[in-house]
Amino acid sequence: MCTDFAKGKTHDFKLFKNSKVHFKADTDAKTDSGYQGIKDIHGNSTTPFKRTKLHKKLTKAERQHNHQLASDRITNEHVIGALKRFRIIAERYRNRRTRFGLRFNLIAGIYNLQVGF
Repeated sequence: MCTDFAKGKTHDFKLFKNSKVHFKADTDAKTDSGYQGIKDIHGNSTTPFKRTKLHKKLTKAERQHNHQLASDRITNEHVIGALKRFRIIAERYRNRRTRFGLRFNLIAGIYNLQVGF
């Protein structure tokens, strides 16, 4: 697991670009629509298709692609939801900032222990 944090509100993709995290070339990166443009950084990545501003509807194949991608990503979303139950990423963090990464990784470890990874 690789985590990075920023002070205040920062978009996920901007945080990813600033973190200098690199994937191996053969790693599949299945991201949400907030990561538009990740293909320029990592060629082996998949993002959902988006409807155009002129309200052109997606084709059936594009909708199936989005559905399959969402099905593949649902386990990640469940983990994020479980971490939000600990309130460390759901609300403002009011403790010492230097310990945030340590506490976040400890909570992730507790989750992994609970799930059985």
